[in-house]
Amino acid sequence: MSLSTPGSARAASPTEPWLEELDLLVRARYPLLYLVSWEEHRVDAILAELARAHGKAVFTWSVTRGLRGVGNARTSALPEDTRNPIDALAAIEKLGEPSLVVLKDFHAFLEEKTVVRALRELAHFLKSTFTTVILLSPSLLIPVELEKEVSVIDVPMPGYNDLMRLLKEIVAVVRRTNKATIELSREHADQLIKAALGLTMSEAENAFAKAIASDGKLGPEDIKRIQDEKRQVIRKSGLLEYYPPDETLGNVGGLENLKGWLSQRTTAFGERARQFGLPEPRGLLLLGVQGCGKSLTAKAVSAHWNLPLLRLDMGRIFSGLIGSSEENLRKAIRVAESVSPVVLWVDEIEKGLSGVASSSSADSGVSARVFGTLLTWLQEKTAPVFVVATANRIDGLPPEVLRKGRFDEIFFIDLPAQAEREDIFRIHLRKRKREPSRFSVPELAELADGFSGAEIEQSVVAGLYEAFAENTELEQQHLVRTLRDTFPLSVTMRDEIGRLREWARGRTRPASSRERPPS
Repeated sequence: MSLSTPGSARAASPTEPWLEELDLLVRARYPLLYLVSWEEHRVDAILAELARAHGKAVFTWSVTRGLRGVGNARTSALPEDTRNPIDALAAIEKLGEPSLVVLKDFHAFLEEKTVVRALRELAHFLKSTFTTVILLSPSLLIPVELEKEVSVIDVPMPGYNDLMRLLKEIVAVVRRTNKATIELSREHADQLIKAALGLTMSEAENAFAKAIASDGKLGPEDIKRIQDEKRQVIRKSGLLEYYPPDETLGNVGGLENLKGWLSQRTTAFGERARQFGLPEPRGLLLLGVQGCGKSLTAKAVSAHWNLPLLRLDMGRIFSGLIGSSEENLRKAIRVAESVSPVVLWVDEIEKGLSGVASSSSADSGVSARVFGTLLTWLQEKTAPVFVVATANRIDGLPPEVLRKGRFDEIFFIDLPAQAEREDIFRIHLRKRKREPSRFSVPELAELADGFSGAEIEQSVVAGLYEAFAENTELEQQHLVRTLRDTFPLSVTMRDEIGRLREWARGRTRPASSRERPPS
């Protein structure tokens, strides 16, 4: 089923800054522009509209087809074969009418000195004409000889209004042809568009078509299908991991203060929040004892807000196998912003930033530069990327990270109190298809004093192993035995946990409303 429509290529509003900049540079007769974009079809449509507005012809070049006129462009004077880039540049110089000339994937030839020289000479010649040459490529590669000749414009992915327009056109086609059923409220359409943000126009059209083709309708259940399309974008980067939003806040025991804070911001990424004057939430820094729910909370946030979850592995950022560390981080940030709104989980951030102070002597300043790039982005970012950073050790965390403005709030997650341990036992018993009412949960929680949430989960798993080995059903005695045989982290790392609590007092907000008595 084809859903292509004449307007589906339209993807930029005249008020968009990048389009205003493009229009201004063309009117100012800049000879050489570089548009960075994967979306040839979309950019072709935008440039055709721009050319009509300024009374210019449009020509395109590719290595497979050579230089060709588009629409009413006069092509009689063009040589027969212009697939060679040098021949194409020579033909552009002889064009007899004001034009926009689009060179597609020309970056591959910018390593050849003769091509660079020819392009530079063409740029000088075009300054006295009304023709602009536009290099269109998904990759930015500018040789030093052309740095002063070319102006670069990053073409952003389609925005909310662009995708909403596309969705309306698709809905109109579907209704007109009666090929499928549309079951979308305004709120669901809003969520569907947010799920598609970060896809190109073509990818979004394909995703909508796939959702319709899967069950013959377009409805709220397709939001997850659209989100799944983003996995392809993320996997190709090699720097981020995609986690499906399958955890919920209900799977997190305790932490009432943190849950309340998150629930207040559930709809903060919507258009209604913008109209109300609310800025989008920036992020959270979660400090605390290992195994107490920091990573689980990061996963639950994305499900609670119905946003994709990406995990940034600082180890991959510093991997020499992938390339430059600073460029790796910038690339990961670009991918995250392109699929926003999104939750970006930076797990154990202190490990990636350890050694910043001694970076100049240890690694030629690479860690310090990566740290600076990350801090600047956290402070200045405008894309709706909600960062959840987790840390276990505050002594490895540079103080600049804790400054206000990087994160909306810093929460401290302590070992669970009695009532919270009861919640955690109930969650993990239900998770393993056991009815909590069959057990004395308060007794188990009392025995688990000083246990983290992860240790409580493992005690339930260990009890199941014992019961399975005995060929019997899980009973209270199995859980009691495993709890008594376990030495929790709070015992083996008592001094370090004490220092962590002391530091957090007065500097962070407690994630739990239930005060835990000091050990």
